[in-house]
Amino acid sequence: MFMRLPNLGQGGPSFNTPHGHSIGGEAFQGERLRASVQAVVLAGGVGSRLRPWTDSVPKPLLPMLDRTLLEQVVWGMPEGVVDEIVVAGGYRVDQITEHFAAKVEGIDVTIVEETEPLGTGGALANCKDVVSGRFACFNGDVISSLRIQDVLSLHEKNGGVGTLALWEVEDPTRFGIVGLDASQRVIQFKEKPKPEEVFSNLINAGSYVLEEDVFDVMPAGRHSLERDVFPRLAERGELNGLPFEGYFIDAGTPSSWSDGVEACIAHDRFYSGAVVDGSWCADGVAPTGVRHGGSMFGRGVAAQGTTIQRSTLLDGVHVGAGSNLNGVLAGAGSVIGTGCDLRNVVLGPGAIVEDGERLVDERRSAP
Repeated sequence: MFMRLPNLGQGGPSFNTPHGHSIGGEAFQGERLRASVQAVVLAGGVGSRLRPWTDSVPKPLLPMLDRTLLEQVVWGMPEGVVDEIVVAGGYRVDQITEHFAAKVEGIDVTIVEETEPLGTGGALANCKDVVSGRFACFNGDVISSLRIQDVLSLHEKNGGVGTLALWEVEDPTRFGIVGLDASQRVIQFKEKPKPEEVFSNLINAGSYVLEEDVFDVMPAGRHSLERDVFPRLAERGELNGLPFEGYFIDAGTPSSWSDGVEACIAHDRFYSGAVVDGSWCADGVAPTGVRHGGSMFGRGVAAQGTTIQRSTLLDGVHVGAGSNLNGVLAGAGSVIGTGCDLRNVVLGPGAIVEDGERLVDERRSAP
């Protein structure tokens, strides 16, 4: 099942800049490519690594500064390059549909429902009826400096069925690794290799340009792009790879979520609020008497005499005096008592931490 949500004109958060130049960031100043494309966002996962945040809200709708995570994923796609966003949604897809029906302006959005888990390949194949020609595709929690027009340019130059954005890492064993030849064609692709199997430090960065021909090599049912599709295309010589520099974050874990917040702050990926001493504040000012950095403060956050580092406090969070927070994700309306010490903790909306509690690597829901 899919639902097409038209450009609705005026509204709240949007894929347009205030001046209508691009979907999220700088306008495209370079060469024009041959045609605009659709962009598919694979956003069907449950987001279990961010629970209990995602118990009631799908990961694509989690707020990262003044955007949703999904809007941060497509930030910066230039006007004239992307003409429609296709969201492959599964978990709580009704909320995603409702959000974008009410909020989006400036670009068409189509929601394709995944009624059962299909994997990255199956989720994309599920969009076959609404995608045509050449299209871009993004994993639903990737925040990066990638210029999709650069991927499109290499793809047009080399041809083939797909072109992958690539990122260099020191330890590639947790990722899909890619080997390139001199013309930037992919000659090897292996998902999550053992240390002795590593042949490259370039990893799949979760952003692609694909032709609709990719659907011809996809098996039926649940399958993986990384394990079942890309290796096959590489063997056939129909896959290219483009390394890029800047920043790349998979914001699907508590720690990497904080990395994403810091990257969005550092690169001005917001329209409202203000950055104060390295933290983004929805109200334009930081809570009084708080030592902080690399954090995100929603509206109405109350805290005094506390230290808050690399943490996200959503609307209405209250933190008692003398508490120290590091790597904390606090859901809206949660309450942290006085004299608490929290490290790498995820609190669901309305969760309560009693005075003096010490929590490390824990998750807590509302009582």
